[in-house]
Amino acid sequence: MILKNKVIVFLGNTRFDSPIQSTALFIAKNFAKENKVYFIDYPFTLKDYYQYISSNDHQERSDKFSIFSDGLLETEIENLKILITPPVLPINFLPEGFFFRKILKFNESILSWRLKKTLKKDGVKEFIFINSFNFHYPNIAQRIKPALTVYHCVDPMIMPYDKKHGIISEHQLVKQSDLVICTSRALYEEKKNLNSKTYFVANATASDHSQLSKDLGPALHPKLEHLQKPIIGYLGTIERRINYDLVIELAKMNPEKSFVFAGPLAAEHIPEEFYSIPNIILTGSIPYEEVPQLINSFDLAIIPFKKDEVSRTIFPIKLFEYLSAGKPIVMTDFNLDLKEFTEDSVLYCEDVHSFSAAIDIQLKEDSKDKINTRQLLAKENTWENRAAQIDEILSHHLADQLNSASI
Repeated sequence: MILKNKVIVFLGNTRFDSPIQSTALFIAKNFAKENKVYFIDYPFTLKDYYQYISSNDHQERSDKFSIFSDGLLETEIENLKILITPPVLPINFLPEGFFFRKILKFNESILSWRLKKTLKKDGVKEFIFINSFNFHYPNIAQRIKPALTVYHCVDPMIMPYDKKHGIISEHQLVKQSDLVICTSRALYEEKKNLNSKTYFVANATASDHSQLSKDLGPALHPKLEHLQKPIIGYLGTIERRINYDLVIELAKMNPEKSFVFAGPLAAEHIPEEFYSIPNIILTGSIPYEEVPQLINSFDLAIIPFKKDEVSRTIFPIKLFEYLSAGKPIVMTDFNLDLKEFTEDSVLYCEDVHSFSAAIDIQLKEDSKDKINTRQLLAKENTWENRAAQIDEILSHHLADQLNSASI
């Protein structure tokens, strides 16, 4: 890592203790090996504050919400601190316009005040600010004056909640940032039209998944113990990106196989027939610490996304999680840029017939050599490697700024 003894502030798009580990937190942990890192927890609104007042999330933060607190939580990593902000006003229900943007400035002032107070107390005068896909707060950098402002774009904007104000806010964020880093080539092509200093750094996997998979032995995850094998598995939110017509037909074509979909359900996107197919099994959400055992229980892993304008911008983390467990993989051809990172270890399919045939091929031809090849691919695509790529980009821009200042 080139950056050493720097201060880096992250504003992520999830809470630090979310059951779904965020890209921002993975990268923050890697930067904290050589630098001091502050990770701003996704802010509670006043509505959240009272709605979740008896929850564990609230209890862990309760004495840090106060304006008289420093807001800091220690972590198991010495150089990584979580910064809790006072609650902000809930405003997403408001229509886009002057009034919304005025109150947004007030919310941004709360976050900025807490951060500036903390940095001043710790004697920090220069720092890098990375907004990791939290376009809900696009103008924080203008208030805190970092040495370098980075927008990390990790996904396309899909949800109506995000798009309501997010399209305008992200546009501002991309244009105002010193540089932009995107996790897919399609996002890169989109953002570079707004900011010429845009880079592509792909998603990755947590490096510990491979080791955890090796240590699990032959035991199946309890939710899969009773299922008929082979078990064809998908891990992730069951939502709009999935090609349900393909999956339903695939399950009907292969009644001797169990198709497991593990993760939370976005019911508004799921057709009724999906629930009625006997060999499609929905497990519900899986705790993060159980993910390696679940993947290890699959005989084959799938990513059956629809092929559309949104999906072509997706670089799914689960792909490398599957590879780190050594699993054979079959996917729809929603983003062929992925081939560069998977070589010949993954089969990409254009329809249900090629998908069904690919499953049989991957199951039949699986071997120890192929498992080893997949795990080696995963090792090349860890967050340590991605953080090193981002580190090089940031270092280059800091050096350019220093040279410009000395001229």
